[in-house]
Amino acid sequence: MTKFFETIWFKTKWYDWFAIIVLLPLGVVWGIVMVIRRALTEQKDFGLPIVSIGNLIVGGTGKTPFIIELASHFNGVFVISRGYGRQSKGLIEVSHKGHVLANVNESGDEAMLIASSLPKASVIVSEDRKTAIAYAKERGAKIIFLDDGFNQVGIKKFDIILEPSRIANYLPLPAGPFREFWFYSKKADLILKDDIDFTRRVTYEDLKQRMILVTAIANPTRLNKFLPEGIIDKYYFEDHAYFDEEKLNILLRKNNADSLLVTQKDAVKMNDFKLPISKIKLKLELQKSIIRKVDSYIKGYKV
Repeated sequence: MTKFFETIWFKTKWYDWFAIIVLLPLGVVWGIVMVIRRALTEQKDFGLPIVSIGNLIVGGTGKTPFIIELASHFNGVFVISRGYGRQSKGLIEVSHKGHVLANVNESGDEAMLIASSLPKASVIVSEDRKTAIAYAKERGAKIIFLDDGFNQVGIKKFDIILEPSRIANYLPLPAGPFREFWFYSKKADLILKDDIDFTRRVTYEDLKQRMILVTAIANPTRLNKFLPEGIIDKYYFEDHAYFDEEKLNILLRKNNADSLLVTQKDAVKMNDFKLPISKIKLKLELQKSIIRKVDSYIKGYKV
């Protein structure tokens, strides 16, 4: 996601609407293509409960920490993700029942964070979600959590959509951040709103007096409200970008900083770095009714 689109979608100013209006015809065409795709695609039932956590908006809405928290309440879980930003292709078994089988380059940052956070679950990455589901069944999956799966319209599943608390632009790509027309959220089984249905609890690890924020997440300014004291500069990289240890060391020396402040998603790409690292640790607190509804779907599932 380029900074240009990130700005006009999420930090819209009055003058941004000139660019948005120019892009609007493309957005309408895209939206219509998505309507046709949904209308013509048949859903396949894979014979086990599949819970999809997704959104209609590009960029981060907390899907990864949501999956980690929700999946922790169930047994026999396989999490399937596309593996955004990974330096591999095809199907990769990232972990099996908590035993990590791949490195972060092969898995991507989000999948590795999920794998390292769920000691009883298994994680698979694949561009082809249907192939991954079939493989998960062979490996003993009882429940599948599908990361970013709302647009996987050919799969029969229980759809959960996460919505940010504030949306400034409801238009489809590229005029706005929506992957489909906004009203398609009504097709979801659960629509959950940030700060209402789920809330963030932020803690910190190894904070120092002088820190530089280094992060490679979508829409990184959303971290601002969670930042502790002691931040002397901020460095934003492209979403899912990998880090160079020596370049980060140069930034530390340049700023005379005591440590790098990073998110958990960034930290999994720095496990082998010999640099001082402080962490922003995010945990989602879900309403109990959400867990009950998912549990009801799983228990009530019939082949």
